[in-house]
Amino acid sequence: MSHLTLDVAANRRAKKHSAGALLLRAAWGCGRWAFRFSPRPFFGWRRFVLRCFGAKIGAHVNTYPSTWIYFPWKLTVGDWSAIGEQAFIYNLGPVTLGEKVTISHRAQLCAGTHDYTRPDLPLLRPPIVIKDQAWICADAFVGPGVTVGEGAIVGARAVVMKNVEPWSIVAGNPARLIKNRTLVAGSGSADPAASVAGGRRGEPAPAGGPVT
Repeated sequence: MSHLTLDVAANRRAKKHSAGALLLRAAWGCGRWAFRFSPRPFFGWRRFVLRCFGAKIGAHVNTYPSTWIYFPWKLTVGDWSAIGEQAFIYNLGPVTLGEKVTISHRAQLCAGTHDYTRPDLPLLRPPIVIKDQAWICADAFVGPGVTVGEGAIVGARAVVMKNVEPWSIVAGNPARLIKNRTLVAGSGSADPAASVAGGRRGEPAPAGGPVT
């Protein structure tokens, strides 16, 4: 048993962000209201606001007024991706979403933690990468340092603390492999986002539908 105790005072004294980052945070504290109070269909406007604050946002990316993005300048999102209502992108470290990625409502991507082995609990910023065509379902949690492989699905309310293999479906807490994902021919939709639905023909998709 350790005889050390946590040094919370040292943690609070530590310099966790540069002066430039603190200025950006102050600016975003005001600028996020231009995002928050925009009408729901104004996807182009929210792409513009995020780009103004350093986010790398691809074409046809949809975010919603209630989407919460902690640091836009540490966010990269590929074409045709979507971040749903009340989703929380806690990107102390970089968060990268590929193309045609869906982050469903109330999902959380947490790219920040602390070194719990040290008394002063120094801040860590491991990145999160969500590869092309992956789907993070409603209320799911993706932890720091995780890579979700191409085409993978993280089921509703799953907790993911380890990498997820491409084209797999995981669910539960902690998340475990349920089965592999196979795309099948759809009903003729030409929409590039239509390929998000997964599973075998006739089987229900994981809870937490894709956002559009």
